[in-house]
Amino acid sequence: MAILCLCMNGLAQYQDRDSSGVPKTSATAPPPEQRVDINHASIAQLLKVPGMSASWAGRIVRFRPYRTKQDLLEMGVVNSKVYDRIKDFVIAHRDRE
Repeated sequence: MAILCLCMNGLAQYQDRDSSGVPKTSATAPPPEQRVDINHASIAQLLKVPGMSASWAGRIVRFRPYRTKQDLLEMGVVNSKVYDRIKDFVIAHRDRE
């Protein structure tokens, strides 16, 4: 029984991701090249995201870098309501090393 619980908890963390590990977006989301990059955008650029406020944009900039946009929620940078409003309009590009 304990093993089953551990397995279910492990699966729950990936329920919002498709098979490639990318967080899901809605069918009406803009293409990736038109989304705002949370790792590189200025506060002014982040404010163009529907549902974004100056305080949330400032927090996103302050807690960089992010591996995925899901980090915004997992790290507590934004709450679930804000994340649901902005998730289709943002992306997290990583610097190439």
